[in-house]
Amino acid sequence: MRQIFLAAGLATASATAAMAGEAVTYQAAGSDYEGYYAPATDDSKGLVLVIHDWDGLNDYEMKRADMLAEMGYNAFAVDLYGKGNRPDTVDARKEETAKLYDDRDAMRTRILAGLEEARIQSDSDGEAVVMGYCFGGAAVLELARSGKAENVSGYATFHGGLATPEGQSYSSDTPPLLIAHGGADTSIPMSEASDLVTQLEEAGVTYELEVYSGAPHAFTVFGSDRYQERADEKSWDAFQTFLKNNLGDS
Repeated sequence: MRQIFLAAGLATASATAAMAGEAVTYQAAGSDYEGYYAPATDDSKGLVLVIHDWDGLNDYEMKRADMLAEMGYNAFAVDLYGKGNRPDTVDARKEETAKLYDDRDAMRTRILAGLEEARIQSDSDGEAVVMGYCFGGAAVLELARSGKAENVSGYATFHGGLATPEGQSYSSDTPPLLIAHGGADTSIPMSEASDLVTQLEEAGVTYELEVYSGAPHAFTVFGSDRYQERADEKSWDAFQTFLKNNLGDS
């Protein structure tokens, strides 16, 4: 049974203000998952699905969902690990991401379940944009390659993994991609970005690659020692333009 409860009182990633949205428990392949839904503060311009980093859904993605709601979008931050599973050590995070990298079907199933729940919460089966950070960015591209997401009009990845697994490829009808990458990212080297561009060009996919000089891996994460304000603001501006172009501005 679906359960919804207020998430007020949680601290945001950048301030102590209460969250504006709600935590939502939903099902994927018979197990419970807990996402976060922030409805548009005005007439909705469309739906945005947010996929979390390797530490699981937390205040950071909730903050981003709230920011999107303030911009006029219904936003749902999906959970790919399971309700209550928020790994807090490097080893635990590696273990959780490895499970999904090794089982791509499970990764796609969980994303699609979150997208379905997002449509239920927003009471709309219209176009959506899927975006994600770091591990979530790699998950975004996994969904884009699968071609299994209906009514998705765009994908955006922020400092995410860009490598394409052996045996996978992009089809010519893949919706537009926005790739926000740090020029000083030592975790995801520029060679991966270059290889991805080559694949997208060969497939005839519409894409935009934004590279920010001096920006390290995870450059958008508020309050971290890798946060770079310039790259964060520029990538967020680029994403807002991407949303307007692919979801419209009602």
